[in-house]
Amino acid sequence: MTDKNTELEQEQVFDPLDMNNYKVEKLPKMQKSGFEKWMARLGMPLAIISFVLFLCVFNIPFLDDIADKDLSKNSEAAFHLSDKGQKSYDGIVKKHKENLTVDYWVEQGYHKDSIPSIEIPAEAKKEINVKADSKAKDDFIANNYAMLAIFIASIILWITEAVPSYLTSLLVILALVLCGVVPQKEAFAQLGHPVMWLNILSFVLASMLVKTRVAKRFALWFVLKFGKSAAGIFFSFLIINVVLSMFISATTVKATILLPIFMVIAAIFGASQGNRNNFGRNLVLQNLFQVNIGASAFLTGSGANLLAISLIAGATGAYSDLSFGYADWLVAGFPLAMILLLLGWFVGVKLIFPMKKEERAPQLEGGMARLRSELDAMGTMTFEEFKTIAIFVGVLLLWVTKSWHGIDETTVAFMGAIVALLPRVGVVKWNDVDIPWHLMLFSAGAYALGSGLNATDLPNIAVSAGMDSLGITADTPFIVPYLLMTGLMLFSALIFQSKNMRALVFIPIAIGVEQQFGYPPMSLAFPVALLIEHVYVLPFNSKPAALLYTTNHYSWSDTFKFGITMMLIAWVMIIIWGETVLHWLGYTPGLF
Repeated sequence: MTDKNTELEQEQVFDPLDMNNYKVEKLPKMQKSGFEKWMARLGMPLAIISFVLFLCVFNIPFLDDIADKDLSKNSEAAFHLSDKGQKSYDGIVKKHKENLTVDYWVEQGYHKDSIPSIEIPAEAKKEINVKADSKAKDDFIANNYAMLAIFIASIILWITEAVPSYLTSLLVILALVLCGVVPQKEAFAQLGHPVMWLNILSFVLASMLVKTRVAKRFALWFVLKFGKSAAGIFFSFLIINVVLSMFISATTVKATILLPIFMVIAAIFGASQGNRNNFGRNLVLQNLFQVNIGASAFLTGSGANLLAISLIAGATGAYSDLSFGYADWLVAGFPLAMILLLLGWFVGVKLIFPMKKEERAPQLEGGMARLRSELDAMGTMTFEEFKTIAIFVGVLLLWVTKSWHGIDETTVAFMGAIVALLPRVGVVKWNDVDIPWHLMLFSAGAYALGSGLNATDLPNIAVSAGMDSLGITADTPFIVPYLLMTGLMLFSALIFQSKNMRALVFIPIAIGVEQQFGYPPMSLAFPVALLIEHVYVLPFNSKPAALLYTTNHYSWSDTFKFGITMMLIAWVMIIIWGETVLHWLGYTPGLF
């Protein structure tokens, strides 16, 4: 009996160097707080009440004022609709003119199926134009009320998580159609948006890294090769995160791949099973920061980056011809991300969580040898792994050289995914591909909401009213709206739990400010887009933040101290970037 108990105890002894002990499914789940549970219960009733109030009860002055404005394309009024808003309004006017013209001829005794082709008398035509304009304004205002109601209700549901995010997206699409904000065909077509395809195909490509374990092999090899000291380990993970960000568009996937490796290394340096030290704090918080900021270096670093550029490209007719691709984001975003990553290392390791001498030395004998055995167990690189690397390198080269061959990122991803899936040639089968369809549906709802905002021109109208109330005019220095928009984007991450949601809210507003005051395209929207990935301050700010918090290597106060410091530094950096790099590249007119 004693021997059996001894064997059982040995089996239950926790081995801090066993990577299998740090699989995601073995980590404790982060439970919702009492406040979050109440928010979830109240979310749906609050969303319904808000929808009804904004649609049917409230009078909103800046929307009602549209009735008194000249919305014609050649108007000399101070307020102008955006190109897409103007197109939408003109379409409504045209429809009413056609209906009123038919009504006129019916009154003259003609049947509606046999309307004459002769010119309408000038007086009658003038009256029809006035009536059509009045009716169009009524419809346009009604669409804006509906859009605002849908937008507010959807934000409430997404924030409170009263229902799954994908279900909120489906409700958004349905509401847009039923309220007549956008045509059914346009609303339903968002699932086939080119950026949606790029998202889907990116997951196909990323699945190769998971199946062949190339990402794990690379991470282990790099740490063993260059992680000879505490500093070497931190810089190894910095580079690993940046490299993986080129290929993997899901930050949670990167965190999941790297978590077992850095947990074992933390244990080697004495941080394990609730025993916290500054090495462990730094290692996990640095990885959280690197997972997110690494993604900001690349257009395909996350789905939220793709959504932002999609919103910018589709905002107006002027933007639709905008040639912007992977290389353009890389030139502006990569150096900024690298500077922030280096500053993050310095702030964390040298200032906030400085390590004692003993914390910078391994505490467990044979720890790195265990990592070596893990790498050796993977054997030599297989042909499948070499094929995976070749496909990814090919895709990256085509993305970067878009200006030479003219093939867009989505088409390149199509080519790579087809090669990856080809029988006897590729690397994965369809069943190996892990596509998070709930995120795809969420994105489809976000794109549909963006389509509705474009059709109603609500961001431009709201921004115009907001800027007037703040006293911001075309004569206001550019730095004022620049500071306002970048600050809102950054610090909204303390409240919002979704990068896509923040992109959906603040990118259209930034575009509206650009259009309102005649700023260059992307002068505000692009700097705002570069700040999407700053979701690392609190555990509920993002999925990687929630996942890494469960490692028990740091407290709420630890992550807040480091996170809020880096967020403030990021704000300073994007201001410097707006005056220098973004100005040199032609995006901003300069801040001072």
